[in-house]
This record gives sequence, C-alpha cells and structure tokens, in this order.
Amino acid sequence: MRGAALAVCLTIGATAAFADITGARYADPTRRYDHGILGDEVEYGTLVISTTKGRVRLKLPQTRVFEDTEPRLADVDGDGAPEVVVVETDMARGARLSVYDEDGLVAATPYIGQTHRWLAPVGAGDLDGDGRVEIAYVETPHLAKILKVVRLVDGRLEPVARKSGLTNHRYGEPAIHGGVYRCGGRMVMVTADAHWNHAMATELVKGRLVSRELGPYRGPASLGAPAGCS
Repeated sequence: MRGAALAVCLTIGATAAFADITGARYADPTRRYDHGILGDEVEYGTLVISTTKGRVRLKLPQTRVFEDTEPRLADVDGDGAPEVVVVETDMARGARLSVYDEDGLVAATPYIGQTHRWLAPVGAGDLDGDGRVEIAYVETPHLAKILKVVRLVDGRLEPVARKSGLTNHRYGEPAIHGGVYRCGGRMVMVTADAHWNHAMATELVKGRLVSRELGPYRGPASLGAPAGCS
C-alpha cells in the first residue's frame, strides 16, 4: 500500500524520517473538479504535513483533489503519534477516506465508485473502549446518509460497523457539523438524523452502532458536545 501510494504522488518534499507530525494544511487551490460540495468550486491539490524535522508536500495527480474542509490529526495506528486523516477525491470515482503520514499514504477506504459522490468525516478515537482507534465518517451525507466506522488493521482500513439514516453535512455548506466527544468513559458520535429533525448520539457497542435522540435540531450548535461531554 505505501509504495503504491508514493507512486501516484507527483512530488514529495524533503524527507522527515523518524519525525512526529505536528500539523497539516491543504495547499495549491484548484478548480479542476466541478462538484462544489462545500459551497464553492475550489478544492486542493497538495497536502502539506509539518513535522518536528520540517515539512513534507504530498501532491496529488491531476485526476484527484482533496475535497475537504481541513486535514485532521489522529493517532490512527495507536503508536502515540498522529497521522493525517483527509477526504481525497478521484474525479471519476468519487471520494475516499485517506490516512497519510510524512512518508505518504498509510491506508484508505475504497472510492465510493462514481463521480460527485462524497463523504464527511465525523472523528476518530477508541470508540468502543477496546484500546484500538476507529475512524467514523458519513458516506454520501446528502444521499444514502450512512454512518460508517473503520479501523486500521495490517495496513488496511477495515469496516467495523455501519448505520443508515444519519448525516453531518448539508449540500453547499462550508462546514461539517457534529463530531466525536468523550462522555465520561464513553465515546459518542454526534450527527443529525437523516431529515435534520433531531441531534443524534451514536455509540459503538459490541460491533454495532446504537443511536438515540439528543433533542431537536435547531442549528449547528445542536451538534456540539452533549451535556457532560467534551
């Protein structure tokens, strides 16, 4: 997986071996993809990763973009140092959830399968308390509205659980709402229901996603941390 990922990167900046990631941002704005899911036609062609030893630039081929609000840092492999979680889109095959480090692609979900299909990350953490880190995202938040949870296993993002009828983004809005919050000893994923009538809290319990209503949806603030959570 790692070698194949590096082959599709057009340029990679100075190496940062044995360095920890301290930040990430997108660069090289582009209009080469006409989806406009986040309210404009500007996406990004490059991921810039800052490390304790410098910066690394990961440049996508012309057939792909980062179709995202911002990169997210999360310790996906459980080694105590963060990786970078992004939404990466192929113009013909739609979006995938990708995890990068300073050396390139670590792992990714399959592309959704057709152009103009997108996903919106919810967050990452040890969602079921078993000591392993999971990543949650909503696949096609305006269409199928499926909350999916994946976990890095042997260099692959393996499916853990899924549940329909949940979303965290409205077409054309510049922000992704909701997130993953710690509620005492539990991790809770907060989204809206499919019709944006209620804020929903979802937990990963014994391999299943279990949801409950938090209250009426009255705006983005309804998808913040529930009472007693952070």
